[in-house]
Amino acid sequence: MFWNEDDAADARPSPDTIVDILFSIACKRIPVDHAYPLSCALRSALPWVADEPRLAVHSIYGAGSQNGWERPEHGEDTLLMVSRRTKLGIRAPATRADELLSTLPGIRLEVAGHALTLGPGKIKPLSQETTIFARYVAMETDAEPEEHFLAAAARTLEAMDIQIRKALCGKTTRLRGPDGIIQTRSLMLAGLTREESIRLQQRGLGPHRLMGCGIFIPHKGIDSLQQQA
Repeated sequence: MFWNEDDAADARPSPDTIVDILFSIACKRIPVDHAYPLSCALRSALPWVADEPRLAVHSIYGAGSQNGWERPEHGEDTLLMVSRRTKLGIRAPATRADELLSTLPGIRLEVAGHALTLGPGKIKPLSQETTIFARYVAMETDAEPEEHFLAAAARTLEAMDIQIRKALCGKTTRLRGPDGIIQTRSLMLAGLTREESIRLQQRGLGPHRLMGCGIFIPHKGIDSLQQQA
């Protein structure tokens, strides 16, 4: 864990060159580990997706654990029940938004043998929150120690002119990829400037963006987590 209490200077956010596009979906269930088959299905529907380096696909996460229901853990045969409110998110250049909004609605994807039909979509600007979180960031090696993972992340962020002030990495998740298992960790960053936050959301961190890795979303905060550490 990195923890620097110095206040971050604020800055004017960058233009909305990258946006999230959220599509309603009709899908009863999908594998919890669906990142690779979902990316394959989208590439089949829209071949240009594979050649757009700034495009990323949010994993379908569903509801949290509550009211006696527990979200299933990752596993080869574990299924996630999908509610009507669940969305499929695609982070893409704003110049691609109209094409995605006009092409994807009505398309039926086959994701690991499960049908997923896309409905209407809408554009959502990137968050200006300065505490952001990625559920999956690909690790350099299997069983990589936390301090090595954070150091590698810091080097990559420094090259993007983003300073780590507060960082907390979390659980390790194994995702099935085209060449075997991809080892990932969750990562939370706080104390960013708004400009840094948006830049990181625009660019992402690490590889496998079409599989939901390195995509940052807003988070409520990590001060309470520090107190529990």
